[in-house]
Amino acid sequence: MWAAVGMGEQESRVYEALVRCRHADAATLAAELSLSRGQVVRTLAALTGQGLATRLPGRPARFTAVAPDAVAAPLIAGREYELMQLRKHVQGLSEIHRRAAATWQHPADLVEIIEGRSHVRRTITMLHQESREQICLFDRPPYVGEDSEYEAQGLDVRKVEFRVVYDRSSIALPGRIDEIWKSVRRGERARVGDVPMKMLLCDGRKALIPAGSADASYLIHASALLDAMCALFEAVWSRSILLANVDAAEPASDLDGEDEGLMGMLAAGHTDDSIARAFGWNVRTVRRHIHRLAEHSGARTRFQLGMEAARRKWI
Repeated sequence: MWAAVGMGEQESRVYEALVRCRHADAATLAAELSLSRGQVVRTLAALTGQGLATRLPGRPARFTAVAPDAVAAPLIAGREYELMQLRKHVQGLSEIHRRAAATWQHPADLVEIIEGRSHVRRTITMLHQESREQICLFDRPPYVGEDSEYEAQGLDVRKVEFRVVYDRSSIALPGRIDEIWKSVRRGERARVGDVPMKMLLCDGRKALIPAGSADASYLIHASALLDAMCALFEAVWSRSILLANVDAAEPASDLDGEDEGLMGMLAAGHTDDSIARAFGWNVRTVRRHIHRLAEHSGARTRFQLGMEAARRKWI
């Protein structure tokens, strides 16, 4: 625990033993901690020199610990200052790195291979944090763990435009449509279509696409290849179906979240069977919900329901 503020294991053991004993000599501490007397004597000298322990008068020499809160506060403050200085240093290095990246010419420098699942996740987080204008995303299964790997991790979609094209197979997964609607309510612009692959675009400056597995990805820098990825996203976006017409501040729809999800899946062309699997319903329940929505809108057929949904801005 104390290693976080630079205290060694042996020093922290002796200090905490002193805290428990209130005061003790080297022999007593050595017996309690199963250390040699010489080790304890050297450690006590170090603690005293650092202001973490005090030698009491008399013989044999006895020591008492300085109060833990008085010890921890300056140590933590010192480490926080060091971390702040490191953060400033890293920001400066990052700016140098970005300027150097802008002058890259060799084709091999335009595509990085990010290996290792943890490194891929860190790169995704970095792209989210670097974004200033827009994040564009292709979302499709399979997923690693519980979440889509390329989703916005803590990204404030009110400050950065976030556009996502979900593959039809993605929104058919049980519970997935509810997650998508939560993002839409926060301001995400969502469409549904035929997504060729997973992809994350950051401000049109960088792209991340999987390299065949979750353990490796390609990070593409400014180049003709990146321009092609941007054009691909816009092409798929333009021919995909609007999942929802929702203003995060003032929802235009008078439907609840469940019905909104149902309308989104109907608009995306899903069958009653796939909708039932996504919601954990049976097919009769799906048809009952659709019938209720039709009655609510005054529609007699599914086609009329679709027209009414568009008119009422349900989709």
